[in-house]
Amino acid sequence: MARSYNRLWHLLIDKNMTKGDLRRASGITTNALAKLGRNESVPIHTLESLCTALGCRIEDVVEVFPDEKSNKAESGGEEN
Repeated sequence: MARSYNRLWHLLIDKNMTKGDLRRASGITTNALAKLGRNESVPIHTLESLCTALGCRIEDVVEVFPDEKSNKAESGGEEN
């Protein structure tokens, strides 16, 4: 599965917040913030902290979708 945190970055713009503001408000680490910037996996408690700080739901922060690699694995590795 692939993930995108573009919704988070748009939400920050809407709330006129910087990434530093978000880090301080949520208490997440700079390492977690860097992972978010690279669309890498982060622990669920990090996402919960973000949602609490922003007053939003998890789907307002992250979008998860199947990637090409997992689609091929599910279909047996070959496309028809």
